[in-house]
Amino acid sequence: MARGKDIDGSMSVPTFYGKELRWKREEAGLSLEAFLEGIFYGKTFLSDIERGERRMPLDLARHADRVLGTDGFFERHCEDVRKARRGPHAAYFEKVLEAEKHAECIEEWSAMAIPGLLQTGPYARVLVESAHPAALDDWVEEKVTGRLARARLFEDNHSTPEYWAILHESLLTDPILPPLEMAEQLDRIVELTERRRITPQIVPRTGRPYPLMAASIKVMTFPDAPPLLYIEASYSGDTIDDPALVQQYRKAYDRLRAAALSPAASLDMIRAAAEDYRNGKQRDRLE
Repeated sequence: MARGKDIDGSMSVPTFYGKELRWKREEAGLSLEAFLEGIFYGKTFLSDIERGERRMPLDLARHADRVLGTDGFFERHCEDVRKARRGPHAAYFEKVLEAEKHAECIEEWSAMAIPGLLQTGPYARVLVESAHPAALDDWVEEKVTGRLARARLFEDNHSTPEYWAILHESLLTDPILPPLEMAEQLDRIVELTERRRITPQIVPRTGRPYPLMAASIKVMTFPDAPPLLYIEASYSGDTIDDPALVQQYRKAYDRLRAAALSPAASLDMIRAAAEDYRNGKQRDRLE
């Protein structure tokens, strides 16, 4: 079979790893489709790995070693590639960071903080500083810049994922910023909604129980790979790909969506809250 366009393996650890994978696959005379037979990943997914643009999942690395007879090489070096990708984000978040860029749909629920993809600089900064009170200013700014850079996926008309954000009403009524900065944060959500980049829903403060009360989650689905679930706490996060567990959380998310206000009513509530902050008329949070 014809060999693909050459990859410069000297650019980074991921490109070296990907180039080796392509070399072994082509040396075995396998097309992308033939290599992937028996495992649920698409050829675009595999091609991205070979170009160093996507991480190799452990199950696919083990599949590569079986199919190519590489004696565990790709499984052993999965972790090396992951470490090489490390930037300003926490190590446990890096799989999510990459997955966001390739997701077909992202569904997020948060009761404690506005999700990172929707945050403004001041909002991100106060969260980073509250979690790391002794951190130096340069370190904080690196974290904030990295978080804001994730939102670039909303600026690409051709690859923007469908993004659904369910938020608790307390995120509108219990400010963590001065009024004008809170208004700017809510305006950001309104602007993304009006540009049809996101769909927000608000779970109202009713005093009644609702699904996923004890969790903040992100579910990501892809055209060429199984779905991923991400659950986060203050200093840790867990990425889950077990199909049964992912499905259980997705069902709970659908029930939560049904308990929330409609997108139109939610947008009206966000607009009104932003206007209240601008005009110094913040609502009593006990209303």
